[in-house]
Amino acid sequence: MTQRKPAAQMSPTPPVADGAMLQTPSLKRRMACWMYEGMLLFGVVFISGYLFSSLSQTRHAMDHRAGLQAFLFLTLAIYFTWFWHRGQTLAMKTWHIRVISAQGQPVSQTRALLRYVLSWLWFLPPLLLTLPFGLPPSEVGLLTLGWISIWALLSRFQAQRQFWHDIWAGTRLVSAR
Repeated sequence: MTQRKPAAQMSPTPPVADGAMLQTPSLKRRMACWMYEGMLLFGVVFISGYLFSSLSQTRHAMDHRAGLQAFLFLTLAIYFTWFWHRGQTLAMKTWHIRVISAQGQPVSQTRALLRYVLSWLWFLPPLLLTLPFGLPPSEVGLLTLGWISIWALLSRFQAQRQFWHDIWAGTRLVSAR
């Protein structure tokens, strides 16, 4: 007769002790997940923006712009911290990718929040670089796309092929198949 673990001892995250479960997903798969996450976030940003506009009685798109940006930043922080703490966002489930700590444990909320803040390295450098030059939106988009490509390819120079913001946050992406 086999004994079952009590519900309090069961973990929603499977143990990640063997090497097969710690395999880093390919860059192509991680970037496909990244793109899919962006499409799903359209709904989160839309609903959040609508809620902010309704609550702040915004009549023009440029009214309360800084407030909206701060609200969206916090909304996305809550979204990602919540899901990464649980191991996966919806896009990560679809692409069979899980985020864990560098030690192979589930990610704490503090570490997930740190990962969120550091993940802005995907966007901030080109955006900050364009501020003093007043570039048109098409050039900002091209510069941002170029930086995203460079940042993604830099993972090739890391021993475990992880993104650098994951290394700095003490997290890693692994295959969840």
